[in-house]
Amino acid sequence: MTIGILALQGAFAEHADMLDRLDTAHVTIRKLADLERHFDGLILPGGESTVMGKLLRDLELLEPLRERICGGLPVMGTCAGLILLAGEVEGGAPVFATMHVRVRRNAYGRQDDSFDTEDDFRGIGRIPMTFIRAPYIVSVSGGARTLAETGGRVVAAREGNQLGCAFHPELTGDLRVHRYFLDMVRAAENHI
Repeated sequence: MTIGILALQGAFAEHADMLDRLDTAHVTIRKLADLERHFDGLILPGGESTVMGKLLRDLELLEPLRERICGGLPVMGTCAGLILLAGEVEGGAPVFATMHVRVRRNAYGRQDDSFDTEDDFRGIGRIPMTFIRAPYIVSVSGGARTLAETGGRVVAAREGNQLGCAFHPELTGDLRVHRYFLDMVRAAENHI
C-alpha cells in the first residue's frame, strides 16, 4: 500500500513521519506528473486552504484528484484538508466539494487561540486533538456521519472513503487516526 500526500503547502512532512512510523510507503504530490505514480489513498494536510485551492487549480491537479476521490480513492483531510473536501465552506469557496459537510473556516479564532484537548473518536476511543486556526463542521448531511465532537462541535466526519478532521492528528504523536485511515484504504482495496 502506498499513500499519496498533497505536498503543495502545509503540514505534509508531519503526515509522512506518521506513515513512516506505521511502515507505510508514501509519495508526495506536487505537480501533475506526480499523478502518474501509484497511490492507494490520499492525505490532504493542514495549511492554508485558500492557497492550497489556488495551487491545485494553477497546477491542474484539482480536477484529476477530484475525479479520483469521486471514483472512490480513500482520502483523509486534516484541518485545511477538511475544508478542501467540504461541500459548503462558510467564509470561503468550496474546492473539491466531495463531502456533504458544511465547515466554518478559522472557527476557533487566531493562531493565539490554538489549543490541545482530548475527546472520543468513534471506532478509536479517546484521542488527543490539536487545533491550530482550525475549522469545525457546522453540519453533516447526505451520507456523511459524525465521528468526533469536542465542546459540542463536530470535529471529524466520514462519508464513504472520505475522512475529514478539523484537528491535526499528525501533530499529536498518536497513530490511531492514521491507522483508522489505513484501514479505510485496505477495505477499499478489498472491494476492487
